[in-house]
Amino acid sequence: MAGALLVPSSLSLIAAAHPVPAARAKAMGVWAAVSGTGLVAGPPLGGLLTEAFGRRAIFLVNVPVAAVAWALSRSAPSSPARPGRIDVRGQLSAVVALSTLTYALIESSWGALLLSVVAVAVFVRSQRHPEAMLPARLFRNRAFPLGLAAGAIVNFGLSGVLFVLSLYFQGNRGYPPSATGLAFLPLTIPTAFNPIFTGRSVARSGSRIPAVSGFLLMSAGTLIQVWSTSPALSAVALALLGFGVSLAIPSLLAAVVAAAPPELTGIAGGGLNASRQTGAALGVAILGALLTGTTASIALVTAAGVLLAGALVVAGIPAAQPVRES
Repeated sequence: MAGALLVPSSLSLIAAAHPVPAARAKAMGVWAAVSGTGLVAGPPLGGLLTEAFGRRAIFLVNVPVAAVAWALSRSAPSSPARPGRIDVRGQLSAVVALSTLTYALIESSWGALLLSVVAVAVFVRSQRHPEAMLPARLFRNRAFPLGLAAGAIVNFGLSGVLFVLSLYFQGNRGYPPSATGLAFLPLTIPTAFNPIFTGRSVARSGSRIPAVSGFLLMSAGTLIQVWSTSPALSAVALALLGFGVSLAIPSLLAAVVAAAPPELTGIAGGGLNASRQTGAALGVAILGALLTGTTASIALVTAAGVLLAGALVVAGIPAAQPVRES
């Protein structure tokens, strides 16, 4: 719940502080890079803490980090408010739809799947009124629905692949938790600096080319991992995945926020975050089920195919003209 509040709020602040699209794209690249530093620190630090103090330490370390972030956020500028009521029916139906769908995929439950379909129908119907959680006018710009679909796909691949490889490295290669965390550094390090360059590229040429390139790199890195026979080749594959992620996510952020009216940028950012987290849950559920029922190779090939489909989705995002800062 806290993350659901923080991510859209931060994106809304960036959009309000940088109304010029070129400057906003660069700022979102920095936002993604700062997020990437957490991704870089998380796996190795989590592995070391788990081995040294046990799994509870990975939760305890969040407390001082959250305290510092809270202190810094008190000086954050305000963004325009959008008056209105909370869309309770939309919120509840979305929660039921996603949770029952995830349960249905993991447990192969037809009853849960049927309940998810009903909840989706209720959600779609609930979004027709003026106080909808996800206003229909956001979908008038084709970049918004395509961006949401691509956001789900990018996290489907990223989270699903990380889940599969975490189990594979420890179960098949015998890595301890700390070594598993360090093994992911070729993936996580690019996410700490490459989004800055992605933001500049989006400012110059628009979101489509970096986004397509990102999905192609993610798909290629995942496929190479299938045939990886050495730690060196595995590191190359993970690096391609990391550079792909750091191209795709900032590009999608810029495209989705640019497609929304100024007063709906927070909702647009929240929608993208929700679609990404939905994709992550489905990626872990589906690829985890494939890993359990078949092999890691089949799970990774499936992820690569889904990511390749993501490249086709973002190819449909309208090309934006480069915008000079003013």
